Amino acid sequence: MLAWQGHVMARLRTVSPRSRGWTRRRAGTGFTYLDSDGARLPADEVERIRSLAIPPAWEEVWICPVANGHIQAVGTDAAGRRQYLYHPVWRERRDREKFDRITAVASRLPAARRRVARDLERDGTPLVKATAAAVRLLDRGYFRIGSDTYTDENGSFGLTTLERSHVRKERGLLVFRFVGKSSIEHVIEIDDPAAIRALEPMRRRRTTSQRLLAYESDGRWCDLTAPDVNAYLADLLGGDLTAKDFRTWHATVLAALSLAESDEEGDTVTSRRRAVKAAIAEVAEYLGNTPTIAKNSYVDPRVIDEYESGQTIGVEPGRFRSPERRQTAAEKALLDLLTG
Repeated sequence: MLAWQGHVMARLRTVSPRSRGWTRRRAGTGFTYLDSDGARLPADEVERIRSLAIPPAWEEVWICPVANGHIQAVGTDAAGRRQYLYHPVWRERRDREKFDRITAVASRLPAARRRVARDLERDGTPLVKATAAAVRLLDRGYFRIGSDTYTDENGSFGLTTLERSHVRKERGLLVFRFVGKSSIEHVIEIDDPAAIRALEPMRRRRTTSQRLLAYESDGRWCDLTAPDVNAYLADLLGGDLTAKDFRTWHATVLAALSLAESDEEGDTVTSRRRAVKAAIAEVAEYLGNTPTIAKNSYVDPRVIDEYESGQTIGVEPGRFRSPERRQTAAEKALLDLLTG
């Protein structure tokens, strides 16, 4: 921890990037840092700013003038998006709240899955059936929810922006092939008869839209959107849960399973580190993320802490007759580990 971070552990201050702040001006191969009046900043403040590692490519940079501001810097990236750098204490607090919320909601998953199963058996393709199909795919395939902005600007796809050309039926499975966020190519196989049946009329419908997920309303087809899916999830599980939270829970379960089934020999610090590294790599591969993002944003750190202290979920490989039963057992064991 840097000195300026240690001084503000007790209390953070809420700040707004619309208020007067500091900025930077390019100077040779680096930057000169200026206060709100245009004067150069002293060395200790420059040290704090450099420790933030503000990307050199950012434009229109706003820098927080106080060390305990919950937002430390804001800038516009090369794609024109406003990006934020938060104080590490703020990030830790928000991450802890996020994982606590997801853990609380996870206990409702069995009942939620039963409702999804019922909604998938509805006649036709109403909105509720289409959103149920989307949630089943999120549950089975670890998809990102998708964003029209990312698709339009970057040509990358998520679940709600997938096109019909991205999916084929092969060997009785639905096989999705598409380019996701960060230009990562995904191949996802779904072996779920109810989801396959629900998607069949969507795949074969006659419409000018190329989107895969859609529903019927008043005799016409409408594209399913990310807000539609998130609204169904919130109704299903309560609170403000989103598809990203759903994906985060799955990533944490996968990491817990990987650690429980690790074949690393011995019980040393080195062997445990190798097991954690392998677990994070497995999660990253499933999610289509880098290991750093998988570990920092998707895997509950308590799972790693428990493993390093000798506790795992204890789900034995080969014990279950189906992946779904193994997943259910792993989720129950993980909840017991995190809340026991």
